[in-house]
Formats: sequence, C-alpha cells, structure tokens
Amino acid sequence: MRLQFKHQKFQQDATNAVCDIFAGQPYSSINYRLDSGDNIVLHDNAWANAKVQIDDNTILERINKIQRENQIAVSKKLEGKYNLTIEMETGVGKTYTYIKTIFELNKRYGWSKFIIVVPSVAIRESVYKSLQITQEHFAQEYSKKIRFFVYNSQRLNEIESFASDNAINAMIINSQAFNAKGKDARRIYMELDEFRSRKPIDVIAKTNPILIIDEPQSVEGPKTKEGLKKFNPLFILRYSATHKKDSIYNMVYRLDAVEAYNKKLVKRIAVKGITQKGITATEGFVYLEKINLSEKAPTAMLQFDVKGATTIRKKTMKVNEGFNLYDNSGELDEYKNNYVVSSINGKEDYIEFLNGKRVYIGQVCGEVNEEQLRRIQIRETILSHLDMEKKLYNKGIKVLSLFFIDEVSHYKQYDEAGQAQNGIFAKMFEEEYEKVLNEFQLDLDSDSYREYLENISANKTHAGYFSIDKKGHMQNGKISKKENTSEDVDAYDLIMKDKERLLSFDEPVRFIFSHSALREGWDNPNVFQICTLKQSNSEIRKRQEVGRGLRLCVNQKGERMDETVWGEDVQDINTLTIIASESYDSFAKALQNELAEVLENRPKVVSRELFEGKIIKNNKGNQIIIDKDMVDTIYYDLVSNKYIDRKGNLTDKYYEDRKEDNIEFSPEIKEYTSSILDIIDSIYNEKSIDIANAYDTNVELKLNAEKYNMKEFQNLWSRINKKAIYEVEFDSKDFINKAIDALNRKLHVTKIYFKIEKGQLDKIKSKDDLLSGTAFVKEKRNEYDSKNISVANSSVKYDLVGKLVESTGLIRKDIVAILVGLEKNVFNQFKNNPEEFIIKATNLINEEKATTIIGHVEYSLLDKTYDIDVFTENTLKGKLDVNAMKTRKHLYDNLVYDSKVERNFATELETSDKVAVYVKLPNKFFIPTPVGRYNPDWAIAFYEGSVKHIYFVAETKGSMSSIELRTIEKSKIDCAKKYFEKLKSDDVIYDVVNSYDELLNIISK
Repeated sequence: MRLQFKHQKFQQDATNAVCDIFAGQPYSSINYRLDSGDNIVLHDNAWANAKVQIDDNTILERINKIQRENQIAVSKKLEGKYNLTIEMETGVGKTYTYIKTIFELNKRYGWSKFIIVVPSVAIRESVYKSLQITQEHFAQEYSKKIRFFVYNSQRLNEIESFASDNAINAMIINSQAFNAKGKDARRIYMELDEFRSRKPIDVIAKTNPILIIDEPQSVEGPKTKEGLKKFNPLFILRYSATHKKDSIYNMVYRLDAVEAYNKKLVKRIAVKGITQKGITATEGFVYLEKINLSEKAPTAMLQFDVKGATTIRKKTMKVNEGFNLYDNSGELDEYKNNYVVSSINGKEDYIEFLNGKRVYIGQVCGEVNEEQLRRIQIRETILSHLDMEKKLYNKGIKVLSLFFIDEVSHYKQYDEAGQAQNGIFAKMFEEEYEKVLNEFQLDLDSDSYREYLENISANKTHAGYFSIDKKGHMQNGKISKKENTSEDVDAYDLIMKDKERLLSFDEPVRFIFSHSALREGWDNPNVFQICTLKQSNSEIRKRQEVGRGLRLCVNQKGERMDETVWGEDVQDINTLTIIASESYDSFAKALQNELAEVLENRPKVVSRELFEGKIIKNNKGNQIIIDKDMVDTIYYDLVSNKYIDRKGNLTDKYYEDRKEDNIEFSPEIKEYTSSILDIIDSIYNEKSIDIANAYDTNVELKLNAEKYNMKEFQNLWSRINKKAIYEVEFDSKDFINKAIDALNRKLHVTKIYFKIEKGQLDKIKSKDDLLSGTAFVKEKRNEYDSKNISVANSSVKYDLVGKLVESTGLIRKDIVAILVGLEKNVFNQFKNNPEEFIIKATNLINEEKATTIIGHVEYSLLDKTYDIDVFTENTLKGKLDVNAMKTRKHLYDNLVYDSKVERNFATELETSDKVAVYVKLPNKFFIPTPVGRYNPDWAIAFYEGSVKHIYFVAETKGSMSSIELRTIEKSKIDCAKKYFEKLKSDDVIYDVVNSYDELLNIISK
C-alpha cells in the first residue's frame, strides 16, 4: 500500500501565510564560486538563496495583515530578519505543510537551500520518512523533487553537494549535531583535512539557507540559538503544536488543538476510565464491563472470581437481574453477603446488588493488584478494537491498537539458549484475546469479517516494536535523560518502515506493543485504541499519549477518510479511544489542563477587545475592519441573548444555539455572522474540546427488518435511491459579462498611504508607558498616497493574470477578457494596491462563478441505485435520553439525533397517525453537487390517503434565516431540489422545514 495525499485548504492557507509575506520578491538565485579549500585546481560553482529584496516596513505590514485575517495578535515589530511562527496541531500534517512550503517558496522566488532542524532522533527519522513518501505526490504538482539527506559529520561530501547543486536541497540536522560538547558535534565548526581544510559550517552558511525548526520549544536553548546564527539563515520558519509563550515570534498561522478538533481534522477523543472502589480483601471482586440495551430486559457483562479445581480465576459472564454471584462463583465467601443483581440501570450505567452496593461501568470493586488492572486494560482494549473493527472492516479500513509499556521484558523474554518467550503482557493479551473473541463472534452478522477473524491466531496478531541488540533480541534501548524519549534509530526505522504494511489486511498484526519512550516522532493513521500499561509512578503527558493516534484514518487504497468522504459523521468513524488506568474524570481533567497550558494565548472570556480591529468578511467575501460601533452592537447582542454572563464567560445557551445553528445578530451586522462566530470560537474553555466518555454510548442502531420490508418504505426507497451525476454547461461570454459587471460595481481598493510622524520623549512616568509607546508625544503628521512618492519596491512586478488564474481556476483567456472589460478607473486601482486588488477581484469572480455554476447544474440519473448496505453499515452510537431515543416508526430500533430540533421533529413523527415509517438518512446516501456531497436529513413515508403527497425528503433547520448566511449549504440545497425534480415523481416532495407542522402544510397542499 502507498499512502495517498490530497490537497487540503488549511495546509495551503498555512503555506500562503508564509509565502505571501514575500510577494514581489524577484525570482532568482545567486551563483558563486564554491570555496575549494586547499585544492587550488577545483573551481566548482555553487548556489545560494538570493537575499530578501522587500523592505522591513513592508514585511511587517504584510505580517500584520495576515495576522488580522487569521485572528492572531498583531506583532508590533519584526523579531529578527525574519522569524515566522506557524502553529499546527499534532496529526494535521505539519511536516507535509512545511515540505509544501519549501516547494512553494522555490516556485515563487527561486529559493532552493533549506535546513530542517529537529530536536531528536525520533523526529529526524519521521521527517526523513515524510520526505520519502511525499516525493511522488509533490513531483506531480511541482514537476520537481527535493534532494534531501540527514547530516552526518562523517559524510561531508553531502554538504558539498548541498552547496553545489542548483536543485531544491534540504538537509535534516539534529540540534545536538551543532550545540553539544561531543567530538562529533564540534566537527561542524572545525577545519577538517578530509574536507580540504574547510569548516562545514562555512560552506553551509554561504548558501544563505532558510531554516525550518521542527518543535522549536525542544530545540531552542540559549546555546542552540547562538548556534543557529552561524548558519547565516535567510529567515527562520518555526513549526510546532506547542510553542513556548515567550518564543512566539511573528506568528502568521495558527491551527491549534481546538480549531483542529472542531474542524474535524483529527480524530475525536474518547476515554475508557478504569477505577477502583473499595480495597479490602473482604469485599467481593466485581468489574462491570458494559450494559446491553435492547428491546428485551437489559443485561450486563460482569467479571468476578470463580473457584476452580486448583485456583481462583476471573470469569466474565452476561448476567441479568436475579443473577447470584455466590451460587455462580462456586460459593466463594466473598460473595456470600447478598451479591445478587437487583437492578441494571442502562440510563445511569450501573448495576446494584441486594446488599445496596452499586458498581458503575469501568469500576473495579474489591481488592485488585496492578497485574489484574493491566489485564482489565488489555481486555478493554481488545473489546474496543473489535467493536471498531466490526464497523470498519467492510469499509476497507484496517484497525490498529497500540500498547505502550515501560519494560521490554514485560512483552518478550529470552531463556539461557536465547529463545524468545512471551512476557507477562503478551501472555495476558493472548489469553484475553481468545476469551473475548469467543464471546464476540456469537454476535457477528458479517461472514467475511468472521472469516477474517478466524484466519488470524492470537499469537500472530500482535507484534513488538523495540530496539534490537546484536543478537537480534528486543531491548529497552537508549533513553534520552533530558526528554525521556528513545534515541534508537533502529526502533524508529522498524516502526516507520512497517507503517504502510501495517495498514493492509494482508498483514495479520493488529495490536502493536512499543516502548513508552517511542512516544514522539511517529504515528499511524489507523491507530484507534491506545493503552498505556505503565507503572503507577511513570509519568507520560496525556497529549503525548494521544498524539500517536490523532491522525485521520486511511482505507486500503491509502486514501484519507476525512470530511470530504464521510461528511459530518467523520468523527463517528474517526474516534481514538484511550484505555486509561484511572477514571474518565481524572484523565479528561489532566488532558484539559495540558491543553489549557498550550492554549493559554487564546482568550478565555468575551471582551470588547476581542473584536476591535479584527478583519471580518460578509457572505460575499467582502472584508471590513471591526470598529468601535460594530463592537458595541456585537457585545449588546451577546448580552441581550444571554450568550455571555457578567464576566464574559460563554453560557450553555450560546453552545446550545451554536450547535443548533440558531444564532442571529442584529440586521446591520447579520451578513458578518460567520466571521463573528469564528472570533467567538477562539475563546477557550473546557467545552471547546469535547473529550467523550467511551462508556457513554449504550445504544447502537440496529436495522428493523420489519420496517425495511414495509411496502410504504420500499415504495419510498425505490423512488429516491437513484444515483446521479451532474454536468454544468453555461455560456462563458455570459459569465464574463456578469463578472465584469460585478467588478465594475463592487471592486473598491484601498489606497496605500504612507505616514510620517514626528514626536518627542518629554518624560518617563513608568515602565508601562515606555512599553506601550505612550511616553512619546506626537507633534506632527504628514500623509502621502502612493501616487506622490517614489515607492522603494516600484520595480516589483505582479503577474496579475497569472495570480487570478491561480486563485479562480479560470483559463487565461477568460481572465484577460474580464480585465479588458473593466472600466478604466476600476482597473487603475490595481496600481494603488496590487495585493488587495487581486484578493478582492478573486472573491468577486469566484462569487459570480459559484452563482453561475449552481444556476446551470443539470442532473442525469444513472442505472445504478443505492443498495441496502447504506442502512446495514450504519455505525452510529448514542446514549439513551442524551442524544438517542427509542422509536417505533423509525427504520432502526433507536434514533441518534444531533440537535433539539431533530429530537422534537422525530417525536412528532413518532406520534403522528399519518406517518407509516421514516428514517434519518445515513451519511452514505448522498447527492453529488459542485460544492461537495449533500446528505438530506430525513425520508418519510405517509399512509396512502392521509396526505396529498405521501413521500417526503426533508432537511430540518432550527432557524430558516440562518440558511441565507451559509452560502455553501444553500447551494447544496438548491442542487438537491434539481436532483429531486429530475426524479419526476409527483408524490415525492423535497423541502427545508423547521417543524413537523410546516411539513404537514407542504404535503397537504
């Protein structure tokens, strides 16, 4: 298998945030004579990055503009020449992004020398692997490849090639290679005989390389900072998910944990917490694994002690009310005191015994040692694995689980003859796997999945990834004392070399054991369960623990299973479950605290300062800067709608209405709602990231065969299950004329003004006055527009046509026709402010293009139809009475809802005597549109004769007016209307409604 990479907007945005700063920089590179050292015969050419030609004021203005657009605090000065900071959450493709930035900087400006500085062996090996596996992908886009290598003080010929080669070159180097005290670290600064009496650092510095620092918070100590200067960098790019607060230099892009999670760019996190209750030997050992809810009476999976012939062992059984542990344990005394199940509460997730003791899911009662806790963790990991695997196997997605351990001997041991034997955790795994699999297969419906499981033995489905000694034996390996991470190249090489192989169903390994020190620098997208079998006194940061499995999964073709594939259900498929050796509350709180540490730069409350001076867009893409009057309006709306309390904290009402898409602002700012909400969403609190309790989902949807076979549903389904394709045909002349008209009417570009201010320092009242600049008193100010002065960079040439072709997707001929058609005074605005002209012209052209395309969509029905697997492969789970409800008329036994509107709508359907059957349509049923897949909410069949139109497909919205604000969603709905018109069925109606009463009005007309 080869991993497939796709272009993603957020990665392009991060790339543009860096590259756009240097717009106008001439495309060039410097050719010079390479220092030949003591060899006077050699006269090799070398290539260096050309110096930045843009002045510092312009650079700072562009940084500030990008910061305002990205809702980032504006820099007051340049931090060096230049430091640019990019924050990207773990799992979203940070390395991919800076590799793309390398290509883009080369494409735009000709820069070709790059050095990637990393803090550890782990990250060094990861970067090298990323450059390998993305090589073909980027070669297709840029028709070039990067020549890359890892710096080695014994392979100095590679540095020679780095300087003399005129292609794109990237050197990966550990910070220890130039800032440590060892002999190897000093070689980079030494005149070496084998390097013709030259210093490697001098040859490197002559190329003016662009430095990319991966994880600068782990790299930049005082010594390293001094060392970096010796590379003579053109500028420095700094990439991390966790920058230090005092080292955020000119941040230009931020995609932090909150934003990545809420944009569904990483997996959802769920936690299975395991807690102890009662530790006396007199209390009976009981572990509640789960509660089963169905149409019948609830049952529970309970683990307890059972007397064997020679010893006491643990047994897991399905029990119901009245189950007597004393009788079923072989009459063990620990269960003599009324350990009879008196009730099973599926709503609050506990069972109760006649003696009054309650046990909640995930709770262990009675005396239990560490070994027993680890066994429970292993069993729970296997259960979660099989549960996820059952859902994803037929979707072509391989499920992996990862165990972190502290000692290799717990996994593998060697006898005196050197023969490998299972350690305690490997033994536990195989024993529990066999037990769980026997129970699990009883409930399987899929023959292909059953066959897959039967062909994999317990001893073949797990493998260890550890350092290997000279005898080929697994060992703990070298651990960095400073970072507590592994420094073994072979361990990382093994686990990353096997990355693609592990994703294939042909590879039987599904459970990975690895040393806890290998917790950074690698991940696998199909890790869905992580279990740390650590000693109680061993500390691993929660974010490091979850980081190995945050990336979205891939299928057997190597294709990323993101929102473009699964729509809004992407995190139902992509859920990472942590099997913790502590309670859910404890783990979630610790993770939230760690997130709060790295997100401390995010605002915690809503204030007027949060909005003032920010750039926002309306639904047509036009930008404005929020002034004080608009701030007052926004703040008044938030207070009057009870969205913030007196301290500025966001209320539960805000989060409820936000989820329901039901937030509205005053008419004068309504068109900016989307941008205003983006600013409010920058607030961080514990609700920003929902860390789910894995035990909270006690309902899994099961298809009701009786409902599916009803004639009313079959008649409805046969009318709407047609697959279709769309075509867009329109007159390009008509489009060009509309684009010209829109630009002539709406394109207004701000002139660039230069201010010259004079002032003096009268007196210093305080340090704060000095820091804020208020100690200086302004005396005089002159302003000049760009027509009246000679601009320093007037020689900068902009490829206007090329930029518009790139940003609109139109061909050059059409762009030229649009520009030629502009009124003279409109086109002349380009000279006043070229960059703003390009941005605003792009928005207006794209807006007109979207309107034209949607207006000319035509659907053609295919011979293909959607099959029953649309319904049988539904993977939704919920919690009863929280986001799930029992149903009588739904196609499934339960319904999982997303909002109060959906819950109320379903309740009305359930109680209506006119409704025969209905279904909340699964995500796999969709209508293709030019702006993405569209998945209608509901399909409803009414009894014949009860209403005029007996089949209805509905989209439910809490606020009809909010649809106007969401252009893409409105476009999808417009396309859906055209699709249903193509069905030519008079008795099938499609519409958007906000209640059942509104639906009745439509179908009764």
